[in-house]
This record gives sequence, C-alpha cells and structure tokens, in this order.
Amino acid sequence: MFVVAGESLIDLVAKPHKAGTAMEMSAHEGGSPYNCAIALARLGQKAGFLCPISQDTFGDLLMGPLDAAGVVPLIEERSDCNTTLAVVTRNTKGLPAYAFYRKGTAERDISREKLLAALPATIDVFQIGGFLPIEPEDAEIWLDVVRQAAARGAVLSIDPNVRPSLISDFAGYTQRLDGFLDLAHIVKVSDEDLATLDGSMSIEAHAESLLARPNVELVVVTLGEEGSRAFTASAEAKAQIHRPEVFGDTVGAGDSLMAGVLTALAERDALAVGRLGALDGEALGEVLAFGAVTAGLNCGFVGCHPPSRAEVEAVLKGA
Repeated sequence: MFVVAGESLIDLVAKPHKAGTAMEMSAHEGGSPYNCAIALARLGQKAGFLCPISQDTFGDLLMGPLDAAGVVPLIEERSDCNTTLAVVTRNTKGLPAYAFYRKGTAERDISREKLLAALPATIDVFQIGGFLPIEPEDAEIWLDVVRQAAARGAVLSIDPNVRPSLISDFAGYTQRLDGFLDLAHIVKVSDEDLATLDGSMSIEAHAESLLARPNVELVVVTLGEEGSRAFTASAEAKAQIHRPEVFGDTVGAGDSLMAGVLTALAERDALAVGRLGALDGEALGEVLAFGAVTAGLNCGFVGCHPPSRAEVEAVLKGA
C-alpha cells in the first residue's frame, strides 16, 4: 500500500470581486497529502490516507473524493474537531496564495497511539508532506510514525510544501524539517520551497545538499512554467510541463506530479532503497514526463482534480 500522511483541509477559493461588494468563495477539498492520496488512487495505486477527518459538513465533503477514488481512510473514527480551512487568492499569474485556519482542527487531532494503531503492517511507500514539521508537538509525534514506517520497510518520500505564513519560528521549523529529510529516500520540492529555505543557493547546490543526507537517493524539483528536474548522485533529467487544452488553475499540480512520479517509479520496480539512485538520465526523464502529464491534466480544472491512469496514458501515447 502507498500510505500518504498529513493534512486534509478545505480551500475556500476567493472569486474576483469589485470594491464595496461581498467576497464570494467556493469550497474545494484540499491539502497536499490529501490531494496526493487521491491522485495515487486515480492512477491505479492502492492508497491509504493517514489523517483524522472531521465529522462536520466540511469533513463530509472531504470524504466524498476519497471514497470515489477508492482511498482507504486509515483512521476510521471521525474527529469532533472542525476542519482546517485555507483561504485561497491568486496573483496576476494565477498562482495561489494561502491563509490558513488550523488551530485545534481535525488534522491536528492526533496522538502517537492513534497514528501507530492505524499504520498498516506492510507499507510500500510512506509519503509525507505539508504541515507535519510546523508545530513542535505535532512534529515529535509524526517523526516517531515515520520511523516506524521505515522499520516496516517503507520507502520514505517527502514533499515539504513550505508555507511561510504558517511558520512562527522558522529556525525551529527548519531544524524539525531536517529530522524528516534525514529519514527520506525521495524528496520533492518546488523552486519556491528552495528559495524560501535558502535563496542564496542554486537549484543544483540544493539538490547536491539533499543528496548528501543519510538516506536521500532521488530529488525532484518543480519549476512552475519551466517544468521539472530530477537528480540522483549520478544522473539528472528535465521535463517540460504538459499544457491542458483548457487551463483551470495550478491547485494540486505539484501533488499530482508527486503521485505520477511515485507511480512511474513503482512500474519500473525502482521503489526500493538502492534502486532509486541507480536510475539513469533516460529513466529519470521518463518518470518526470509521466509526472508532468499527470500534473498538466490536473491543471485543466479549478481546484485539484487528478486524472485517471487512462487519461494519462492517452496523452503519453499521443505524444
């Protein structure tokens, strides 16, 4: 099973409005790990989602796509806490900006005992991301869970999805993030993540630094309109973005790309410690291309709507 751990939330997407008028918002299911779990299932993987989900109305909304995609909610009991909210606005390029409301919410209604009890005995990939390192008390619990997943033989994958607006102590955050990065075998980051963590370093230098960590074998960097890059200790590759026929927005694009990359790696029998770093440039390019098409098709919608495996295959066969 591909287990994805981290937050689920509701994106309240603001619609353009004139001064003096009420702001209208539409509600969309979201959260980077939540999106990735659905994208994995849509691509044909057996996926489980490790995150408490509220029993409120927004929680019901979150459950719908999970059920439709066939994702297994690993924590069956719904939380009494409210759902985390993210207010989403867009800049002139259509890129989203977020303001979060998550104090005392369901995705933080965790305990070490609850999470470990829900963790499957056999895990192929343990994908973590988003909010896990932000709060010290949460990070301590999640780090134990990640260690347990590693002990059960899982390949560990992380998408930090750095959110400066959520971080009150950036030095403490980066120290906690280091703990997760030191355990990971795959790291997926955006160029914006890297610039936030250390804008003085080039992408190549960041990749080299990540690959020097104890377990990292593969680094994937997304570059917005410039596509994506992949690095191992001995090879690298690039891929261009896939442009949908009709553009919606970029919400969930990185999460869909991550699911596409993991799926492509699995089908190459490369999702194993020691095999990830052995991929050559051609193989890395094909893995990135699969991820790019998955992300591009998602961008044909407003909000996160990952494509099915058949939709991705249709584009690749027509390329």
